[in-house]
Amino acid sequence: MKTIFITGASTGLGKATARLFQSKGWQVIATMRKPENETELSQLENVILLPLDVTNPEQINDCVKNVTAKYDVDVVLNNAGYGLMGALDALSDEQIVKQLNTNLLGVIRVTKAFIPFFREKKQGLFITITSIGGLVGFPLGSTYHATKWALEGWSESLSYELSLHNIGIKTVAPGGIVTDFAGRSLEMGSHPAYEDMMQKVFALFDPEAFSTADEIAGLVYEAATDGQNKITYVGGEYANALYNRRLEIGKEAARIELGKSVLGN
Repeated sequence: MKTIFITGASTGLGKATARLFQSKGWQVIATMRKPENETELSQLENVILLPLDVTNPEQINDCVKNVTAKYDVDVVLNNAGYGLMGALDALSDEQIVKQLNTNLLGVIRVTKAFIPFFREKKQGLFITITSIGGLVGFPLGSTYHATKWALEGWSESLSYELSLHNIGIKTVAPGGIVTDFAGRSLEMGSHPAYEDMMQKVFALFDPEAFSTADEIAGLVYEAATDGQNKITYVGGEYANALYNRRLEIGKEAARIELGKSVLGN
C-alpha cells in the first residue's frame, strides 16, 4: 500500500485529494491545524489525521520525524496555502509575512524535512499546489504571485539535485476552484485608490469556468502515478486557456492585453 502525506487537508482540494487517494487504496496521512474538528476523513479507513501548522518550523520537523519513523511515505503533497489579494500599499507587513510563511516557507520547510528520508529510501515524489497565478500575473495579487512564481522556479531548480537520488518534484497549477474562491482561502486588502481596479479584476473571473476540487484532485493523482518526468501540470479549462494564450502571443503581449481589459487603455 502506497502512502501520501498531505498538508492543509481539512477543506477544499486537500480534503478532496485525501478522499480520492483513500478510494484508490492508498494510505493517507492528512494533516491540518485542528484535526480534532475533522469529522469526514476521520471515518475513512487508512486515513491518519495529524496536527500540523506549516508556519511552525518546530512542529513541521517533529511531525515529519514522527511520521517517517512509523510510515513509509511515497508522496508528499504540499497543499496548504491561501490567496492574498490587494494592492501592495493596502497590505500590512503582518499580512505579507503571513502569506510568505504559509505559501512559500511552509512548502520549503516541509519539503526539506522529508528530503533525507526520501534520499535514504532512494525514491519519493513531492507535489506542490501552485496556481495559474504562478505562471500568469494578475493585477492586485503581487504578494500572492510572489509565492506562487517562487514555487514554480524553486521546483524547477530543485528537480536537478533531487534527481540525483531518484526523487521527483512536480507542481499542479489550477485556476479558480469553485469551493475556495472568494471563500475561506482568500484574504483581501482594500484601498480606495484601487477600488475600481479591484472590481474590474473580479469581473474577469468566471466561477462557471472554475474547476471543482475533485477535478483538480484527479490531476494530483495523475501527477502522482503517471511516472512522467514532468514538472508542471496546469489544471482546468480556465487555467489552460489563460496559459495557452500567454504562450501563443508571448509574455509582453499577454500582459498588455490583460492590462487593457482591466484598465481600459
